Amino acid sequence: MVKKFLKLNSKVILAPMHDTTNVCFRLMCKKYGAGLVSTELLSANAVARKNKAVLNQAFFSEKEKPIVSQIFSNNTENMVKSAKILEDLGFDIIDINLGCPSEKIMKQGSGGALLKRKDKVFEIVKKINESVKIPVTVKIRSGFDKSSINAVDISKACEEACASAIIIHARTVKQGYSGKADWNIIKEIKKSVKIPVIGNGDVVDGKSCRKMLDETCCDYVMVGRAAIGNPFIFKEINEYLKSGKIVKQTKKEKISDFFEYLDLCEEYDMINFKDIKQKAVEFTKGLSGSSNFRRKIQRVKDIDKIRDMVKGLLEVRG
Repeated sequence: MVKKFLKLNSKVILAPMHDTTNVCFRLMCKKYGAGLVSTELLSANAVARKNKAVLNQAFFSEKEKPIVSQIFSNNTENMVKSAKILEDLGFDIIDINLGCPSEKIMKQGSGGALLKRKDKVFEIVKKINESVKIPVTVKIRSGFDKSSINAVDISKACEEACASAIIIHARTVKQGYSGKADWNIIKEIKKSVKIPVIGNGDVVDGKSCRKMLDETCCDYVMVGRAAIGNPFIFKEINEYLKSGKIVKQTKKEKISDFFEYLDLCEEYDMINFKDIKQKAVEFTKGLSGSSNFRRKIQRVKDIDKIRDMVKGLLEVRG
C-alpha cells in the first residue's frame, strides 16, 4: 500500500549533501523555511550493522521535523534492516538513493548504478515499503547516460512498488553536476505517475524555482548546491513564490549566519575544525574581501582566528 507523502508548508526542500547537511546546517535551512530537510547520504550496510560513526550522522533535532533519512546499498536485506532502524529513530521518510554519481558508491552497485537494474529497484522499494510504516521515496536521475534515459520507466516501477514520491535530478548519472539539467524529464515523469514528483537541478533562486514549477508541473522543488553556505535561499525562494519580491541578505546578515552556524555546532558538540573552516569559506562567498579571505584562511590553525577573520570582513568595503 502506498503511504501518502507528507503535506509540506513550503514548496522548497533541502537536498541531502555529503559533508553539508548535518543537524546544524539543517536547522538553519529549517529556520529560513525549508519544507523538508534530509540527512546526508547514509550507507545502509553501515546502518544495518549499527556502525556508530554512521548513526552519529543520523542524529537529528526534533526542531527539524519532518525529516528524511537517505540511504544507499544494493543489498535489499540491509536496505530493509536500515530502514527499520531509522524509522525507530524517529525519521518521517526513508529516501532511497538511485542516482548518486560517486564512483566509490557505483562500484558497489549502488546509487546511480541501480538505474541499470529496474527489477532490483522494484524489489528494494517494495521490500522497504512493506517493512516500515512511514513513506518511502526514491531519488533518481534521468538515466545512467544520454543513451539510456529511463527515468520514466524507473518512476513507474517505483510507483508500482508503492513509493510515495519521486525525486528527479534532471541530469544523467554520467553528467554528474556538469551541463544543463533537462527539465523535460521532470515534466514527462509528472505526466506518467500519480504520486508527487519533486524536481531537482539548476534551481538557484526564486525565479528559477517558479520557472521549474510552471514548466514541469512538479509538486515540490529540491535545492542542493545553491543552498551551500546559503540557507537563506529558502526564505528568498518562498518570498518570491508568495509575492514575486526578490529579497537579499546584507553582508552583515550573511556573516551573522556563519556565527549562528558556529554557535549551533558548539550547542550540539559538533565542532570540527575542517568543517568550520570550509563553512567560513562557503558562508562568505561573494562578499567583498572574500577572495583574500579564502587565501589567508588556508594557513589558519584555530577557530578563534577564523572568528576574527570573518568579523574582519565587515571592515572591508566594496
